[in-house]
Amino acid sequence: MSVFRAFDHPYFTHALLAGTGIAAAAGLVGYFLVLRAQVFTGDALGHVAFTGALAALALGYDLRLGLFVATVVFAVLIGALGRRGRSDDVAIGSVFAWILGLGAFFLTLYSTRGAAHGTAGVNVLFGSIFGLSAGQARTAALVAAAICAVVALLARPLLFASVDEAVAAARGVPVRTLGLVFLVLVGACAAEATQAVGSLLLLGLLAAPAGAAHRLTARPHHALALSAGLAVAEMWAGLGLSYAAPRLPPSFAILAVATAVYLATLLTVRPRRDHTVTSEEERDDVPTPSRL
Repeated sequence: MSVFRAFDHPYFTHALLAGTGIAAAAGLVGYFLVLRAQVFTGDALGHVAFTGALAALALGYDLRLGLFVATVVFAVLIGALGRRGRSDDVAIGSVFAWILGLGAFFLTLYSTRGAAHGTAGVNVLFGSIFGLSAGQARTAALVAAAICAVVALLARPLLFASVDEAVAAARGVPVRTLGLVFLVLVGACAAEATQAVGSLLLLGLLAAPAGAAHRLTARPHHALALSAGLAVAEMWAGLGLSYAAPRLPPSFAILAVATAVYLATLLTVRPRRDHTVTSEEERDDVPTPSRL
């Protein structure tokens, strides 16, 4: 089956449109998760997304509403409980157990209400990017573009706060507010990415491209762009692979490519010390207060 013929099918072009935006947003947000050592937040948000979607379905609402409300509210909550707007393991763990229990409750409630949306729960778990309509694809692309725009606007102060939080706070950077805004972006991105790869595989899309980019370059701005570029390329490759081999679910194909790229960098790129800026050229790329 020729991959080029995929563009003759509306479901593939819809998936490509939505997937490109979602991957770019996940790459940008994921890089900051890696840089700020908050990857566990992405994992927690995947489970929160599932709980929110099930709650919406059980109460008769659109699952996307549940995705966004649950992930954004959870992001704000753990940011408020954490230090300086950051999430921490204690805050996440305290809320995480309650969220999982709530998810079990809504799963039971949803299961007893019939099979009107029999595949909806599976779609939330594993994604349904090939099932997006034209309107849903455009909405996903627009939301992802908005996330990318906000990340681009906040990139310099957020990089500064991520590399040296104490100095950033001393220099007047609103570290707590910045951290809360970033967590809201993570929540919105998680809700979007769940449509593509599902809540169970969400962490891979957030962490794998960013982890590879972080190993490939020590320059933050280059790594940020590389993370987004890798995520988009992996999304395209995964969609093409799934089209060429229809038995491969798109979410599995996308994450298989992302994992393969990360493993390749793990095996071929020499580890470097985290957040160490060695050369003069690299130091110029790290945000300083005068550049904010």
